[in-house]
Amino acid sequence: MNTAEAINRLNDLELKEFAYGHAMGILSFDDETVAPKGSYIPRGKTMGVLSELSYKLTTGDEAMGLLDWLKEHVDELSDEDRRRVEIRDKRSRQLRAIPVEEYVAYSELINEASNVWREAKNNSDYKLFEPYLGKIIDAQKRFASLVAPDMDPYDYCLDQYEEGLTQDKCEEFFGSLREHIVPLLEKIKAAKPIDTSFLEVSFPVSAQRELSKKLMELEGLPEENCILGEVEHPFTTGFSKYDMRITTHYYENNFLSSMYSVIHEGGHALYDMHSDDRFVFTSLEGGVSMGVHESQSRFYENIIGRSREFVTLIYPELIRLCPKLAAHSAEELWRAANVARPSLIRTEADELTYPLHIMVRYEMEKAMMKGEVNTSELPEMWNGLYKEYLGIDVPDDKNGILQDSHWSGGAIGYFPSYALGSAYGAQLLAKMGESLDVRETVKKGDLKPVNDWLEERIWRYGCLYKPAELMERAFGGPFDPKYYTDYLERKFGEVYGL
Repeated sequence: MNTAEAINRLNDLELKEFAYGHAMGILSFDDETVAPKGSYIPRGKTMGVLSELSYKLTTGDEAMGLLDWLKEHVDELSDEDRRRVEIRDKRSRQLRAIPVEEYVAYSELINEASNVWREAKNNSDYKLFEPYLGKIIDAQKRFASLVAPDMDPYDYCLDQYEEGLTQDKCEEFFGSLREHIVPLLEKIKAAKPIDTSFLEVSFPVSAQRELSKKLMELEGLPEENCILGEVEHPFTTGFSKYDMRITTHYYENNFLSSMYSVIHEGGHALYDMHSDDRFVFTSLEGGVSMGVHESQSRFYENIIGRSREFVTLIYPELIRLCPKLAAHSAEELWRAANVARPSLIRTEADELTYPLHIMVRYEMEKAMMKGEVNTSELPEMWNGLYKEYLGIDVPDDKNGILQDSHWSGGAIGYFPSYALGSAYGAQLLAKMGESLDVRETVKKGDLKPVNDWLEERIWRYGCLYKPAELMERAFGGPFDPKYYTDYLERKFGEVYGL
């Protein structure tokens, strides 16, 4: 076998892996959006069969033999193919460390847990979901012990979503944020309150759907490759750059919720849709990590979407769709959209207090993975941390420990990516500002220059570079959270006249 033949075999193998992943992804998206409640039973069986086939394809003798050959001839490969081999080697080692029967059982567990979580949340009944969360935590600990026995189990989880991220790095990062956010929040509490009551105006869902279409057009999301669904908890699923699914949830008396979830999820979609064409159906397609992914979604949601320029731009459309808003100016709307006030729900949290919600979940996950808390004690811990970090009393499980879908899907270690992504976004803004007048671009209603800048420096590379290397290349230097804290202090100083 020569190098060209080996790469052709690798292409064929990754296309088959993509096909299995695509099929399972469609089933999961169907589950979250339109599938009837009882469909989780046959879907679980199908997911079990497909996950087993996918596991065997990736870890079978033929695939491992090809990987061994490629590793032996790595000097003959292009930089892109070396990265594919590196990604494949890590993934294969992790999968092979987990017995196939446990891998399949876990897939079926997640399918059932997601269904139970929705019922538990609707009924505000944590005890219904508790046994499933316990099994998920146990499985994550088991996988960590098998895959990386010399690694802290929670560090293993963090690395799954942001390669190279550790608890030590999180402690340093969150410590820096806390040092700046807490005193800034105290200043804001002493400032003149911002009126947000008019945001509860009745904004018909049909009109919000029309607004969503306008927002997607502004972001540059083509209808032929990206659709919008409606779910309990908004998310994005990218099957390939040609098939993106974003979702939202409409509240008649909280139009900003959907407005900003559409902008947020649209940022995720833009990232995945702009991988270089030559990466399609390979392990290099799509976003490299959740931290980088969140940098794109939160860049659009907060830095672009909550800017004075964007709110002023979208204001006429809001007035057209909801005439009652005409009683308030675009400036009032901008300030209301940027109010900083501790709240219960992470997805509804303002830009300043949002990291505090993430810190709660980070502390929870650490305790869960270290076995420092029993599953029965988790609601009490959650409520206590919300009181400590945000000064908020949690009224029930629905608005507390059951508010997020992540743990029901096994995504332990994901949450810190949100805060890290926000910080990445602020540093990207600073770098972008060196060559582009971002405010003027947004003011004109033409986001193409922003998209082009991000595509040139981040999107097109897919998974070619590791997260830290990709971001350092985009930043023109190392990551520094000071860009984020400076951004927050500057922005909220302007909003509140501090």
